[in-house]
Amino acid sequence: MSAKNKNAAREWFDTIFYGGLIAIIFRSFLLEPFNIPSGSMIPSLHVGDHIFITKWSYGYSRYSFPFGSWNLWNGRFWAAKEPSVGDIVVFRKPNANVEYVKRLIGTPGDTIQMKKGRLYINGKIVERKDPRPYIIANLPKSMRSVGFYQETMSIKGNKIWIDNKPAPFNYTIEYKSDRLCQSSPYECGVFKATEYTEVLPNGVEHSIIEMTDDAPLDDTEIFTVPEKHLFFMGDNRDNSADSRTEAVSYVSRNNVLGPVWFIWYSHNYYAPMLAVWNWGNKIRWDRIGMGKRQ
Repeated sequence: MSAKNKNAAREWFDTIFYGGLIAIIFRSFLLEPFNIPSGSMIPSLHVGDHIFITKWSYGYSRYSFPFGSWNLWNGRFWAAKEPSVGDIVVFRKPNANVEYVKRLIGTPGDTIQMKKGRLYINGKIVERKDPRPYIIANLPKSMRSVGFYQETMSIKGNKIWIDNKPAPFNYTIEYKSDRLCQSSPYECGVFKATEYTEVLPNGVEHSIIEMTDDAPLDDTEIFTVPEKHLFFMGDNRDNSADSRTEAVSYVSRNNVLGPVWFIWYSHNYYAPMLAVWNWGNKIRWDRIGMGKRQ
């Protein structure tokens, strides 16, 4: 191999190596991107939102770094602060290599219970006010060009119209594959919910949605959060696998990765990214740059 070819190969290797190293350091210590794959945090986060979390906020554990599941050490270091009730947090699911994003509801020593759809923290009912309509529209992609029409409602792209006027309520729209909608029709459709403002004991106000107050997780046992653990719930209270379930349960403090900072990109799966002419109906421009919703 000539000296010229050796130098070119070395430059190529250095570019790949140092570029990868910088990316690992950036993701491990500063910001890490995630995308939202499910509707468990609607209305705060929508399917198709891409978020950054700040890695320094709660300090670092082995899960903050690549190969964290190798159990090289336990504990955290350089913790700037402790997670606060109301924070939207990304954590590693206990005993699995899967990340979840949920809202922190309980810290060590707190008791949590759901009774008839209402949240109780330390034996006191949490205020839930200002009920208003909310729509979740999960539509097959075949409708992305022709639109969805039902009585006075029409949906196309990112917008819902009522009597040919912008809908006066909040909503989320996602386009799913036609095959999924055919094989699992219960996952597709236009679903009506109620949006509330929930006021947590520390004064944090945030939105939740409820389909009903009689869902399987609307009546639970009393959960007492153990030492060095946290209790998380989704804002979409009737469609969230969270600490109310055995699959997630209490989350070790070491499994926490960081709080959500802001949404840097959002789309509704309307069309391929290369279809530039569809960006107006695909990209949720109003959500880009949006900070975490309280």
